[in-house]
Amino acid sequence: MMKKVRTAIFPVAGLGTRFLPATKASPKEMLIVGDMPLIQHAVVEAMEAGIERFIFITSQGKTAIEDHFDSNQLLENVLQERSKIEDLAKVRQTQLEPGQAIFIRQQHPLGLGHAVWCARHLIQDEPFALLLADDLILSQTPCTKQLVQAYENNGPGNYTAVMEVAAEKVSRYGILDIADQKNGVISARSVVEKPDPETSPSRTAIVGRYILDPRVFNHINTQKVGIGQEIQLTDAFNPMIAQNIPFSGVLFEGERFDCGTKEGWLEANIAYAYNDPELQPSLLKAITKYHS
Repeated sequence: MMKKVRTAIFPVAGLGTRFLPATKASPKEMLIVGDMPLIQHAVVEAMEAGIERFIFITSQGKTAIEDHFDSNQLLENVLQERSKIEDLAKVRQTQLEPGQAIFIRQQHPLGLGHAVWCARHLIQDEPFALLLADDLILSQTPCTKQLVQAYENNGPGNYTAVMEVAAEKVSRYGILDIADQKNGVISARSVVEKPDPETSPSRTAIVGRYILDPRVFNHINTQKVGIGQEIQLTDAFNPMIAQNIPFSGVLFEGERFDCGTKEGWLEANIAYAYNDPELQPSLLKAITKYHS
């Protein structure tokens, strides 16, 4: 019997150096897109996919994330007294229930593989979701829900969201060596981390959404660093494929914004404003003003 995907991991320990000085004292995951911080967009997406438990891999200076998902009784009381009912509802919607949120410190910036490994004792033997808040995905069906559906339809294994990228950009991503493709699900014979464009096996790139088999913890080698002197999560996948544990890419419906860059973050805000009937007229007016 297949186990339900109930838990999600959110690696939020990064320093956010591309956004300095804004991220000197405030986590990059708290950067706003629309009316929510990036990390809340990711948590909402996970909730809509049926996730019940949320594990945040944090570091020093990230307490604002924990505070964001906690209750703020002073703020709630003020909103209640001033009859700001809609604002009060928005504040309460950010709160996670007692026991839903778990925060783990990653003491050293050793990469995504190490961040995932830090949660190994909490996951045990269940499949789990992994969401990178830097990747914001605007879609009709939440991207994580699309991955859960692929897992439920195709069985155990590792799943990731994938998209086609330009040839000159493959060196920024984990790239799939494609064995087969059926109904939007790609079977990989291997995964190559940040390949040279001239030798890349494809242009099918991994995006920051995963459903992972718990056996991945047996293959994350914490004693060996990979590309960028970090413990790479992708290094765990090829040994699993060799043991007939499938690795599949899901061609998701939606548009992905790389909010780890200033350009991607700006574009995400424009997209959200454009899709908001109240903000769209002001957005178009502002663009016309400065473009002219």
